[in-house]
Amino acid sequence: MEQTLGDDSIPASGSFDKSRVLNVKPLRCLVPVFPSAPNVSSFSTHQGAAPFVCASPSGPFPNGVAPFYPFFNLSDSQKPPEQHTTTPTSVPNQSAPPFVFNSSTISNAVPINSFRTPPPATGGRTQHTGVANGDTGSSRRVTRSRAQPQHQGSVAGEDGYSDNQNQSSEYFDMQTETEEKGKAGRPKRKSQRRTSGGQAQDMNVASSDADIDMLVDKIQTAFNDTFRQNEAERGSVEYVSTVYDLFRRRISQIEDAKEAVPGVTKRPDLRAATLFLNKGIRTNSKKRIGTVPGVEVGDIFFFRMELCLVGLHAPTMAGIDYLTVKNSSEEEPLAVSIVSSGGYEDYAEDAEVLIYSGQGGVNRRDKEMKDQKLERGNLALEKTTHRANEVRVIRGMKDLSTPTGKIYVYDGLYKVHESWVEKDGKSGCNVFKYKFVRLPGQPEAFRIWKSIEQWKGGATSRVGVILPDLTSGEEKLPVSLVNDVDDEKGPAHFSYTSTLKYSNPVNSTVPSSGCVCIGGCLPNNSNCPCVQKNGFLPYTSNGLIVSQKSLLLECGPSCHCAPNCRNRASQSGLKIHLEVFKTKDRGWGLRSWDPIRAGSFICEYAGQVIDPSKIDKFGFDIDDDYVFDATRISKPVGVLPGDSSEGLKIPFPLVISAKYTGNVARFMNHSCSPNVLWQPVSRENKNESDLHVALYAIRHIPPMTELTYDYGIVSDEEAEQRKRKCLCGALKCKGYFYQ
Repeated sequence: MEQTLGDDSIPASGSFDKSRVLNVKPLRCLVPVFPSAPNVSSFSTHQGAAPFVCASPSGPFPNGVAPFYPFFNLSDSQKPPEQHTTTPTSVPNQSAPPFVFNSSTISNAVPINSFRTPPPATGGRTQHTGVANGDTGSSRRVTRSRAQPQHQGSVAGEDGYSDNQNQSSEYFDMQTETEEKGKAGRPKRKSQRRTSGGQAQDMNVASSDADIDMLVDKIQTAFNDTFRQNEAERGSVEYVSTVYDLFRRRISQIEDAKEAVPGVTKRPDLRAATLFLNKGIRTNSKKRIGTVPGVEVGDIFFFRMELCLVGLHAPTMAGIDYLTVKNSSEEEPLAVSIVSSGGYEDYAEDAEVLIYSGQGGVNRRDKEMKDQKLERGNLALEKTTHRANEVRVIRGMKDLSTPTGKIYVYDGLYKVHESWVEKDGKSGCNVFKYKFVRLPGQPEAFRIWKSIEQWKGGATSRVGVILPDLTSGEEKLPVSLVNDVDDEKGPAHFSYTSTLKYSNPVNSTVPSSGCVCIGGCLPNNSNCPCVQKNGFLPYTSNGLIVSQKSLLLECGPSCHCAPNCRNRASQSGLKIHLEVFKTKDRGWGLRSWDPIRAGSFICEYAGQVIDPSKIDKFGFDIDDDYVFDATRISKPVGVLPGDSSEGLKIPFPLVISAKYTGNVARFMNHSCSPNVLWQPVSRENKNESDLHVALYAIRHIPPMTELTYDYGIVSDEEAEQRKRKCLCGALKCKGYFYQ
């Protein structure tokens, strides 16, 4: 006798009432489940047919049928090799008995629906994972509307995640993603809205996405060839951070050129991180207590995913990261890092002491307050208090350039000195509090930020200020002249100018055809000549340069677009609060009070243009320390692997002297490991040549970090005469540079 599965099952006989088809569920609503053992009699169908059963992924399951991966917990022997858990060697702790990490590689963790608008809350799938290395509970699809409880008043960062400690320590296993993916982990898009371009538009979209896949493969190859064996070094961390942001900007550029699709959220930061994690482009993949190799105190990050990629803090949402350790026969969680960014009522104004609130206590949907429980991160911090192990502290600061954005500052190692429970002033519920005290002898990080706040607010004055504004009002923001090293009263006199001065107009060999865009140039406007000449708009929506090019074309006087057009990013003057300061051994230098985001425009090199044809055989005045020579050859530093601009950059026919007339750029020193790149820029200006040199940040630059660029290479016949000893102090300093 045949056994049926219900009203919606396929009938056993060949004849049936066709009206019943109306009640049949679509196959995509069902999950195929096959018998765990062959020839199960209770599920035999009519003779000659293969056994096939449909059941819900969460059960119940008929006899002889078992769920398959990923709908149940796999043992290590059943998991893919990259998910096998490992047990590293014990970590010494002089203040506590020896223990062994029950540790595994940090999960390749990003939100499943990271760069798409999520579907309705119903019907979501849940994969339950075991507890190891601080991974607790389930690994679920999480969206801002369906995330774990979040404390009232918490602020989501620019990357879209809440930055408080009230989230469970969840990791999102990419293998449970319900959307279909391409080879590089890119979700395949559903049907796009057709534009007037018809099929050609779809082909361009597909081509762009294919380019992204190819590019991430090249990045993976470059990373494996150069850094895989030494992934826990400073160079590896800088490479991953820098290339991640370059890749994120490239994705943003490509997606901006596409037509907006209703229901699709553009999240290039999450898409880039997903691809990097899937390809293993990351450093410090093992959780650890204490310092993270290659990550320095004071480093800054603009996305939570950056913390994960360098191994500083693994959870993309939770404020407390922890792992489980084994001591004798027991296992217990220990905290390894925390993020404090204003989600709770922490006391975070002191640069040496942080009062940190525990996690939990809020029901996100109805905002009902509850007592916090001693579990997960709270339990890990409590155990850490008794163990006295070090905890990494990341402080989240408001990004003044982005209303909802955050900047994450690594403030070094702390220890939990005490913990207690107190009543919340608003709800009356019990909240755990932990007193973190910073370990002495570490470089300053958060203290610098607090000092700068006081300087800007006028609460205290900057020590060593010679002039409060070197520009005499020429720039929008004042530029301080500071010497806290010796008694020198300033550099030799010069006239400040914020623009480039040509002695005589220079005719352009290329006829100018400015745009007629109303308001500003749009990246998907194929009729804009400025877009056509560049291929893409060279800047993201927030003004970050995408990549270094032989020549970047901006809008100019010939264009009709507004002054705030995206394609005029280098024409907006100073937006960063800079200071000229006296260095210990390299004369005067330049640094910023503000954090500088990778790709940001800093300033242009202003001064007097010198005609290269009038320079003698060995160049200009050898005693002129304030010359920018764009005719030199230099290696691009702001490009992705495989970019067409990679290799030695073609010399640019522009020489600028800032000895008698110039701006802040004249004080920028050379470095063999620079954090600033220079980019030739041409602006549309009738038939006149309007060439400029703009300076951009290569990577994120913390406040009070000296700004440097590579001066480049001269011809062999000039090399000996213009060679100077280099004092940049970089790990890979060549020992010389060319004046």
